[in-house]
Amino acid sequence: MAYSVQFAHEPASAHGSSEPVVVFEHVSIGFNDLKVLKDVSFQVGPGETRILLGPAGVGKSVLLKLVNGLLRPDSGRILLFGEDITHMTERELFPLRTRTGMVFQEGALFDSLAVRDNVGYQLMERHKPVDEVDRRVRDSLRFVELEHTYDLLPASLSGGMRRRVAIARAIIDQPDLILYDSPTGGLDPITSTTIIELVVKERDVLGTPSLLVTHRLQDAFTMVTHRFDQTQNKMVPLPHGQINAKTSFLVLHDGKLIFDGTTAELITSQDPFIKEFLA
Repeated sequence: MAYSVQFAHEPASAHGSSEPVVVFEHVSIGFNDLKVLKDVSFQVGPGETRILLGPAGVGKSVLLKLVNGLLRPDSGRILLFGEDITHMTERELFPLRTRTGMVFQEGALFDSLAVRDNVGYQLMERHKPVDEVDRRVRDSLRFVELEHTYDLLPASLSGGMRRRVAIARAIIDQPDLILYDSPTGGLDPITSTTIIELVVKERDVLGTPSLLVTHRLQDAFTMVTHRFDQTQNKMVPLPHGQINAKTSFLVLHDGKLIFDGTTAELITSQDPFIKEFLA
């Protein structure tokens, strides 16, 4: 299929700055003499969605943990919101983490807490007033169309509903960056599309920069060929031949970043691994 790169949808963003949100400069990390990431460099710009592709076990989740300061690189430098976090203490990292929303693999909800407390957990940890927590939890649940689950426990929710609650938790602080770690992993194709629709909604309605890890090509190409239509309250295909130019790709293989570019560049790449991966 031939694609022409046209900027099809300009999301409204309140994030203002023209500086990159995330910068990796020659980052490497390993565990027990095994190099997981080798000399990785890339950026996430304002209002930009980067989709990180690669086979299982290649280091995609490790990369996300580095972005959030949960891991520290062996070498190289990482900037988050313009600040060098490479050697920051946990106390120094805290205010930057409050600006970052994280959707963990399989949701990672607290089984013993109701949806309200799962979604509002970080606000409660910061001792926000109860009425503010309630209001913001309901706003976030309304965004993912799950306000009716407010008092329910995670065990009573389907897998897809738990992922939607995890997204509500990630956006409750109106973050300046969202990290998605395989948000559709383990879900059936129909439910996966529902979750990707929410990711597209967040991208197009709120305009938050994001870094999304996936190994599902269908999810990735759905994101670049669709937009969220607020008047219809659903994800719709872009006109034939158009793609979302604010969404682009990174590909990891054997610990190295072997691709950093647009959809059109990805699908025309002559790299043997990428051609096999896309086949």
